[in-house]
Amino acid sequence: MKIDNLQLGNIFLAPLAGVSEVGFRHACKLGGADLTFTEMVSSKALSYESEKTKELLITSQIETPKAVQIFGHEPEVMAQACKRKELQKFDIIDINFGCPAPKIVNNGDGSALLKNLPLVRQIVESCVKAINKPISCKFRKGFLAEDNIAVDMAKLCEDAGAKMLTIHGRTRSQQYAGQVDYETIAKVKASVKIPVVGNGDVVDEATYNKMLSTGVDAVMIGRGALGDPNIFNRLKGRQQIEKLELIKQHIQILRHNYDERFVNVTMRKHLLWYVAGITGATKIKQHIATSDNLDYSLSLVAQLLNQAVSGNF
Repeated sequence: MKIDNLQLGNIFLAPLAGVSEVGFRHACKLGGADLTFTEMVSSKALSYESEKTKELLITSQIETPKAVQIFGHEPEVMAQACKRKELQKFDIIDINFGCPAPKIVNNGDGSALLKNLPLVRQIVESCVKAINKPISCKFRKGFLAEDNIAVDMAKLCEDAGAKMLTIHGRTRSQQYAGQVDYETIAKVKASVKIPVVGNGDVVDEATYNKMLSTGVDAVMIGRGALGDPNIFNRLKGRQQIEKLELIKQHIQILRHNYDERFVNVTMRKHLLWYVAGITGATKIKQHIATSDNLDYSLSLVAQLLNQAVSGNF
């Protein structure tokens, strides 16, 4: 898949709020992800020079190409965010029109904008005019359970100058429940000339192939990568990296960029995902969830993974 002069591949890591920090993105890049997206970043917070927001924009050296996702509902504020120096290192600027979180929706951002397509057009056009970088848009099929404005949304974004679209085949009301609407994803792909990325419930080869059957140019993986950065290599038929090495790299990147308290808190949830489904993991999960001693937690995980490989429990 290609946008302008950017070679992007066809398996992407989704922007995951509270999850896809630089360490996880680094691990997924090692695990074969062709393109990584930051967590969604508030355009308003950027205008206020928020240091916590700027920390979301930290990247690793192997993130090439890379994309940043921004959110907001004010066209001028969004355009100014695109111009900020902190975003210039990114190859693609993605606009979030799909986040279903109440905090985001109640502020008129994310999927709330699916109820106001004229404002969507203004936002996309403002961002496209603001910077000479590809603008992409990520959205859901609609807001309410019975809504399906996906094709109209796709055509509007394309007409406004977007270079790539990502469609999550659910409405905001569905959150992450129910079946992904593959038929709608296929209709979106058929309705526009720009590349389309399919998103939703891709967790293995079967669901990956089902998403590809819609005709999309690329597939985006979110929850399917939690605890399993190797999913990208596996779907490509490439050699996988040892999970313990991915975990160590994940921690190393975080420690290089953040204080130990942040690293400890962040890695608790990731380590629980990394050991999920492994025989014997129950014994160490309570410790992982409450410990401030990351090195000891890592040693327990290493022992568990070694036992899983050898078959000794």
